[in-house]
Amino acid sequence: MTTTGVGPLLRMWRERRGISQLELAGRADSSSRHISFVETGRSRPSEEMVLRLADHLDVPVRDRNALLVAAGYAPRYAHTPLDAPELDALREGLERLLTGYEPYPALVVDGTYTVVAANRGITMLLDGLPGHLLVPPLNAMRITLHPEGLAPRIHNLGAWRGHLLAQMERQIALARSEELRALYEEVSAYPVAERPGDAQPDEAVPYVALPLRIEHDGRLLSFVSSISTFNTPMDVTVAELAIETLLPADPATVKYLRSLG
Repeated sequence: MTTTGVGPLLRMWRERRGISQLELAGRADSSSRHISFVETGRSRPSEEMVLRLADHLDVPVRDRNALLVAAGYAPRYAHTPLDAPELDALREGLERLLTGYEPYPALVVDGTYTVVAANRGITMLLDGLPGHLLVPPLNAMRITLHPEGLAPRIHNLGAWRGHLLAQMERQIALARSEELRALYEEVSAYPVAERPGDAQPDEAVPYVALPLRIEHDGRLLSFVSSISTFNTPMDVTVAELAIETLLPADPATVKYLRSLG
């Protein structure tokens, strides 16, 4: 077997997850001997076994196709462009969801944080940003952390930046994405000009999660972020979509956003 065979690939994912052959065998209802034979190329796994192991190793859908091809099987998961007619119902549902969330901000991003849809709440937060950052395709991480983007408006930039970079690090550990790694290296290198005395959230407000404290039109708004993904996706495009909603974290933010209509 070459390094591109299914055995070395499965071993790579197993080691990346920090799971022993015995533990993986127990999860997949197999034996450590069989797992060893698969990883060394002495045994060719069935298509069902490849998918079962990929599931227990939490292999991203995109890479499950690569495992199947390496094992000599056809790809199982389609990679449908988001603007394809087959995804019309999905796009309409996402647009309805984003519109229904207004006036609160919400957006949809792909696996590299490219914005594929956003509502008026997001547009409001982007008011006044330089044109070069708003040229499509927009990237949520770049817009947020760029020194000419939202970063100067974020009062707890140090904490929020740390949260976003840690989120990206977790994704890089889960998926082999060179594009995502390049984006991480870019945005993590941006200079940080943190506001004095604003590193910690307002202790008078009982936040339930780390808030995004961002200034808009002279007002300080506070949000907590929630991210949703699709359950058991069968398409690479759908698997990599994430819906982020920004929920107002205090009554003042609720009142202000509702006043905007």
